[in-house]
Amino acid sequence: MAVELFDLRGAGNTNATANVLTVPTRWSRRDRVDRLKCRLFNSFRMRYTVDPGIYAVGSPNRGSPVLVTANYKLSFDLLRRELAGFQAWIVVLDTRGINVWCAAGKGTFGTEELIRRIRCTRLSEIVENRKIILPQLGAPGIQAHVVKDQTGFSVEYGPVYARDLPAYLSNGHKATAQMRTVRFGFWERLELTPMEIVPALKGFAIFLAAVFILLGLQPAGILFHSVLRNALPAAILGAAALLAGTFLTPLLLPWIPFRSFALKGLLVGAVTTAALVFLIPAPALQSVYLKAFSLIFFPAASSYLALQFTGSTPFTGISGVRRELKFGLPIYIVAGAIASAFVIFFKLQEWRIVP
Repeated sequence: MAVELFDLRGAGNTNATANVLTVPTRWSRRDRVDRLKCRLFNSFRMRYTVDPGIYAVGSPNRGSPVLVTANYKLSFDLLRRELAGFQAWIVVLDTRGINVWCAAGKGTFGTEELIRRIRCTRLSEIVENRKIILPQLGAPGIQAHVVKDQTGFSVEYGPVYARDLPAYLSNGHKATAQMRTVRFGFWERLELTPMEIVPALKGFAIFLAAVFILLGLQPAGILFHSVLRNALPAAILGAAALLAGTFLTPLLLPWIPFRSFALKGLLVGAVTTAALVFLIPAPALQSVYLKAFSLIFFPAASSYLALQFTGSTPFTGISGVRRELKFGLPIYIVAGAIASAFVIFFKLQEWRIVP
């Protein structure tokens, strides 16, 4: 993101001596690559930030609108991109690199930080109007009357999505019902699936190692033919459960019965697992023990992974997730214990210790 200094005196602020950074509205190639990296790598996303403070878009003056956002750089980038053709100020709060919606829930996109940022940027000396525009999803963290009392600035809530800002600003800061509606369509869900798939792959690697050792183990050691016969089908079912929970469930979210994400993932995982168990022509899956293990363990794993997607959606809150975990975790623990018992019985039968 290329930036340049903007002289506040050029905006009619004869008493101002400080400069602010002017930011472009067009994204660079690096901005686009970094957006992809945010979706793929959690470690990169957590440090993808922009310095808190005030920025200029175009050549704003004392009457230009003031918009507020988080210092998570992707939130900042989405905002500046939609301001092409406008002259505006952007005030960036220190949300510790967290997006607006999550930061509002955590309290970092909050009343105290907004007041502090208005004061330290000397916003009252930069603009004549006493209105600031906040994203609607930041509302839970802001006490508008307190901001007004302590700074003199009135809080105005813009649309849910930055892409609606041009119409909002051009229409005299009036939001339509559609601008106030939280939408979470197919492409938005698709964009967020890598955020769940990538972390799940780390756990899947551990699962593969355990499966290859346990199901490939024979009295003579871990044998290659046992790995192919027993572990490979389980690995395929594990990969299917991972995709069912982290990919298929988010994509099909509106069409899957139940409100609970855990139940949605359980249903998709059960259908996927059952289809593969009865379609894969693997001798090991003819064992009633390994078949029972698969039909219990993999739907439960899919359910758990689907539950993780609640953190990427605007549909759930902390209380709802806690309720799901309250009844889901005991089920996952019991399912894991029963599935483990079936694996043990399978190995004992394979070694001819039990009939």
